[in-house]
Amino acid sequence: MTGARRTLAVLGGADGAISTIRAAARLGVRTICVDMRADAPGVAHADEFLDLSTRDVPRVARALAERDGLAGVVSPASDVNLPSQLALAERLGLPCGLSDGAVRGSVDKGWFRAMCARLGLPGPRHVSGPEEEVLRDALDLDFPLMVKPVDSSGSRGVSLCHTPDELPEAVRLAREWSLSGRVVAEEYLEGAHYTAEAFVIGGKVALIGLAERELTPPPLFITVQHTMPGQAAITDAVRPMLDAVCAETGLREGPLSADVLVTGTGEVVLVEMGARLGGNGLAELLGLVHGVDVVEQYVLSAMGETPRLTPTAARYGAVRVLGAERDGKLIRVDGEGEVRGLPGIVDLVLAAAPGDHVDRYTRAGAKLGYLTATAADRDTLAGVLDEAAALLRFEIGDVQ
Repeated sequence: MTGARRTLAVLGGADGAISTIRAAARLGVRTICVDMRADAPGVAHADEFLDLSTRDVPRVARALAERDGLAGVVSPASDVNLPSQLALAERLGLPCGLSDGAVRGSVDKGWFRAMCARLGLPGPRHVSGPEEEVLRDALDLDFPLMVKPVDSSGSRGVSLCHTPDELPEAVRLAREWSLSGRVVAEEYLEGAHYTAEAFVIGGKVALIGLAERELTPPPLFITVQHTMPGQAAITDAVRPMLDAVCAETGLREGPLSADVLVTGTGEVVLVEMGARLGGNGLAELLGLVHGVDVVEQYVLSAMGETPRLTPTAARYGAVRVLGAERDGKLIRVDGEGEVRGLPGIVDLVLAAAPGDHVDRYTRAGAKLGYLTATAADRDTLAGVLDEAAALLRFEIGDVQ
């Protein structure tokens, strides 16, 4: 393998993998995208496609062991593939800052809530377990409840349950979206939503950005925009909480994303965590406001190099998610060139191409793509995004 070009295995080809594959290319690193879908958005950007289930660790390990220059394995913007990332790194002797605890906290929302309680961190009362246990124990909680699969992402299977009569249907939906068949029900907290995007070195947060998060109305709660930076006081409160999570889970190095809620009384609550890059362009956004290419540093870290995260800038940035208003076949996309040429537009990522079937934006995985922009102030930033969104036109035909 002497002199072989370094290769990075990327688990999953969803749109969240595109920025990592692009960053690897800028660094001269070859990429292998592992996915069961040849039409996954990230596949077209990778150097090689490995048509395997990311959860079939033995087969993926055998296939990767045959590749010269394999230097690392990553699971960008996907909690589901984190167990495979850790297992493959251990089997193949690859660098990995993950730990069993960090993976468990990312893929089991009930376990994460219990961990926060052990650490004395604020949070809602909750119950977690198989369907029949949640149906019984959730009746002791105060309604309304947020009912979720313990191990899904992108708002899949999540619903707001207002009364006990609605509980069976909410639990059934959550169970259907859970790989493990387990559900968590939490007392619903109202407040302002944020996402903390961070990078960990030596078990502590080395770089952090707090993004204000705009969501679709209930009952879907799907992200439509992230704007960074958020309030400094909230960022200062979140950082030690994430340090405590790192210490408890054993997360040593790499990205860490967390949903955050600030209640009307000012209480800061960690809602969920993911020991991976945030989706919807969040990692790019963190780098944009700090002047650091966070995704490139993620790639280097995955291959055993020490990341360099010294901020060189401080500016405003935002990511706006693009979604379809109805199901159908994407016929054409107009205005792409004009949008890319707008001052302040940093990137336009399209997750669907003409000819693809698209779904109405009722879950994170159904996005058409996202826009990333920067500006000197919030008002200018909002204007840039509004102009870009007006120029982009997605023609969607009827379902055949």
